[in-house]
Amino acid sequence: MFVTTVGRVDKETMILAERLAEELHIPYIARRKRSVRDIQSDHDEDDCLVFGKKRMELYRYQEKEPFFFHPNLAMIRIKRLIRGESDPFLIAGDINEGDSVLDCTLGLGSDAIVASFAVGEHGQVVALEGNQYLAMLVEHGMKTWENAEEKMIQAMRRIEVIQADHYDILKALPDDHFDVVYFDPMFEETIQESNGIRGLTHFAEDKDLSMEIMKEAKRVARKRVVLKDHFRSSRFEEFEFEVLKRKTSKFHFGFISILDQDL
Repeated sequence: MFVTTVGRVDKETMILAERLAEELHIPYIARRKRSVRDIQSDHDEDDCLVFGKKRMELYRYQEKEPFFFHPNLAMIRIKRLIRGESDPFLIAGDINEGDSVLDCTLGLGSDAIVASFAVGEHGQVVALEGNQYLAMLVEHGMKTWENAEEKMIQAMRRIEVIQADHYDILKALPDDHFDVVYFDPMFEETIQESNGIRGLTHFAEDKDLSMEIMKEAKRVARKRVVLKDHFRSSRFEEFEFEVLKRKTSKFHFGFISILDQDL
């Protein structure tokens, strides 16, 4: 991985890009009117992080399109919530105003944004991402995105992004620390129609769930542990999730009610 800048760049952006490369301990390569593909061909065919003040892009070598943050799906879901419609993720987590949510798999950030909108300014959403480049790109996008309603912008700004392994974080947290602990691992089966998932796959951490992870999640959660997965996934049965099946969707949400287990 190396860092370069967008095509048209001022001195301040160049300085910020150089500083970013230093922080990540990867090379900075000046753009000098070259295409990203040309720079990649000249420098060991590496992946590339293109820095701009308002947008960052991740270019996998030889891929035509970059991966970048865009809250489009979250915007659609939040507009539905404003109209009084329901959201299956919020139903699965029983997520309400004032709740605290630990999103163990940030990815594109859509679910974290919807959760932040639902819990409001008195709630809390912490989102974990194992890949440092993906965590940085999505966090930067959520902190700088402006083309949305004010309530959604504030929801994005409130999210705390932490680049870390979710198992390590879960082990270090006290009992009953979050109302909801959420997982959205890479699906066991690929959904071909999902362009966002295709762009995400190369950069996301491909870490499967385990009994040890689930044990820690149930210890940390006060209300529910939630899983999003392909409708044919074996994880729902393996970890004893109650599944909210949706006939028109290729993925379902499942939940484990901690309150029921305590009875």
